[in-house]
Amino acid sequence: MKAVAKKSILAGHITVPGSKSHTIRALILAAMAEGTSHISNPLPSNDCLSTAAAVRKVGAEVDFGKGENSGVWTVRGAGANLHLPEEPIDVGNSGSLMYFLSPVLSTLKGDCTFTGDESICRRPVNHLVDALCQLGANAHCINGNETPPFKFCGPIDVNKKLITEGALSQYISGFMMAASRLNGTLEMELWNPKETPYLTMTKLWLESVGVPVSISSDFKTIKVRGPVPFKAFDKAVPSDWEGVAFPLVAALISGSEITIDNVDGSGSQGDDKIVEVLQSAGADIEWNREDEKLIVRGGNKLTTDSLPNNELEINMSAFPDAICALAVAACFIEGKTVFTDIDICRKKETDRIKAMTSELTKLGVRIVDEGDRLVVYGDGGKNLHGGEVESYKDHRIVMSLACLGLGLKENEQVIVNDAEWCSVTFPRFFEEMNKIGAGFETR
Repeated sequence: MKAVAKKSILAGHITVPGSKSHTIRALILAAMAEGTSHISNPLPSNDCLSTAAAVRKVGAEVDFGKGENSGVWTVRGAGANLHLPEEPIDVGNSGSLMYFLSPVLSTLKGDCTFTGDESICRRPVNHLVDALCQLGANAHCINGNETPPFKFCGPIDVNKKLITEGALSQYISGFMMAASRLNGTLEMELWNPKETPYLTMTKLWLESVGVPVSISSDFKTIKVRGPVPFKAFDKAVPSDWEGVAFPLVAALISGSEITIDNVDGSGSQGDDKIVEVLQSAGADIEWNREDEKLIVRGGNKLTTDSLPNNELEINMSAFPDAICALAVAACFIEGKTVFTDIDICRKKETDRIKAMTSELTKLGVRIVDEGDRLVVYGDGGKNLHGGEVESYKDHRIVMSLACLGLGLKENEQVIVNDAEWCSVTFPRFFEEMNKIGAGFETR
């Protein structure tokens, strides 16, 4: 599917879907629990549906509900009957599912294989395989390289401390969840922790079901004590901050005023940092935490003039998934924007640094990939022009480049290829944005 985006003015209210990060954690923990859990406001995206299919294979039951109950998923947990699947688990395009569930299943005795789609099977998993081996599993990548499919034979135990890089948070969260099933305290030593808000998110989820977790202030030491057989729960999934980024940036660059409703103010999602970042460049964003609303007023000049060295420096280590949306915003900021600590951004669905550099260059942006930094020389969008761009089948690239088109000059348009991949985290993205005037065309 191709998406066509051109100059538009937005107005009105929009609500983004529930958080993918929260939904997947909720599904896996509900599958591990004894009893029946109810998850309200879940994200019905491809990754979350893949997770539901996976937990069914290991003993849980998932009911998506109908009619008035369509916004509540019911999960009958496997609890003590959690078991290894008879067939390989296909995670589709979900790295979170792969990294969360494989450590949990490694607590069981026997063999298990994980695979996924073409994109997943290009992602290195050597750090995960090494961690499984450190804890006593026999793990290896089946094709002799560092990518899925991979296989392991458990169970793991807590006799050794896990020492690992931790730059990718997902597998660390997986071992935190797995530790609730182990007899003793699992201690993890991370020598380069990144994406730390997601580790805090996992800690809060585990503590909510009674699992003791401690994380040092520098996130380099994590301890989880088990075993803790926990009961089912009823919880609501907060809105997805990674999804909030797109209508927020779209409003700013198109000179529009919109309200984003049901915005999560809990602090459990690191991407809320984007508000502070954009405000520092002059963005008019009002966050009413009590009413859970963001009011975004475009039209202000975005500039780095008042910032140190006349540049906006953004460390991406805590919220790397925002790189695509922020790179688009940087095109409309007058001055130099420097993204640092970007290595983790290269290890997502695609190398997002390389991809955004390539596609934004096609549209007239002066952007330079310096290896350890990404530099955007913004000019307020003056030299931007339309064109046809690739999404690399990456949901965040789809949505960021589509939003860029809303800020173009009249008679210019952006055509985004493989635009259907937005459904990974934001089903009906184009339809919901069109309700507030985006005017996206799909074909």
